[in-house]
Amino acid sequence: MTLVQSDPSPSDAQMVDLFAGPGGLDVAARWLGLTVAGIEWDENACATRRTAGLGTVQGDVREHGPAEFPHATILAGGPPCQTYTVAGAGAGRKALDQVLSFIARMADGDDVTTELAALDDERTGLVLQPLRWALEAHQAGNAYEVIVLEQVPAVLPVWEAMARVLEPLGYQTVTGILHAEEYGVPQTRRRAILIANRDRVPVLPAPTHQRFRRKAVNESPDQPALLPCQSIGETLDRGEPFVLVSNYGTGGDPKARGRRTSKEPAFTVTGKVSRNRLFSDKGELDRLKVSEAGRLQTFPVDYPWAGKDVAQQIGNAIPPRLAAHVLAAALGRELAPEFLDTMTRTKWIDTDDVFADIIDEALSLVSHV
Repeated sequence: MTLVQSDPSPSDAQMVDLFAGPGGLDVAARWLGLTVAGIEWDENACATRRTAGLGTVQGDVREHGPAEFPHATILAGGPPCQTYTVAGAGAGRKALDQVLSFIARMADGDDVTTELAALDDERTGLVLQPLRWALEAHQAGNAYEVIVLEQVPAVLPVWEAMARVLEPLGYQTVTGILHAEEYGVPQTRRRAILIANRDRVPVLPAPTHQRFRRKAVNESPDQPALLPCQSIGETLDRGEPFVLVSNYGTGGDPKARGRRTSKEPAFTVTGKVSRNRLFSDKGELDRLKVSEAGRLQTFPVDYPWAGKDVAQQIGNAIPPRLAAHVLAAALGRELAPEFLDTMTRTKWIDTDDVFADIIDEALSLVSHV
């Protein structure tokens, strides 16, 4: 059953989201009042998107193009990270030089489609699809006004190379690594970001929360006061202190599983999040529920996860709260923490009924730069 009213026809959307997954960027865009069309091939992620009422085109990004979304002024996306992430086999990292050479050739007008398909792991070449879309839109005289891309930190050199291609086309760009906990996300997660804008000089969003460190670090006098990290305990509200034991090892040792207390942010939420274990003084607690794993990603507590492999869907998504900061920065806005506190507490099922009232109440918390 669809919980909220679907976005308008995908062809009318203001933003097109490539590799849209279950909706991390889309939820953030809805909070900012944008309409989105997401392209996603995975049936399970599409099941979640449809249940959530998100505008969805099920299919391969490589088989679609900007001409299908004539009203979109924002291009966004987070290509699959499996071949780039430090947790994977690293095919993308090994092919980095080759990928960078493809970017230079695409800028010169070469069609590298056949060669990308011939890579050892074809997912490696998917990171170049947003550039194809941007180039095609520019060549058609309907260039996107804003481009926002995110991936694991290992992809930063790719984003930097893309930025160098976009700048001669009239874009001003910024790239960098963001720490999710610095934006109110209750987990430590790093993402490589590219923002391109045709009308203004973009900047990365300013942190609103402290970076997580095991040892306290005093702020210098010229640093603004930041909010403390959002903790696991505050987010899940389980009623008693506990320790979360990571589902993966540290330092290359699978047995050396990290531990975080409920007063700290969680580890990066991955597709194996259901393997995390929780312990209190009384013994082992129930493992994370789907809704709790989603909350650590800052999805609404009632977000309607559907289909199979839900843990993988959750782990693959960009946290909506982080995505909102990035989208706002790309559009020249600054979001106060109170605005996003309001939005993350709002139930998804109530979105249509209360969205306008929430926006009216919170507009004073959103300032245009």
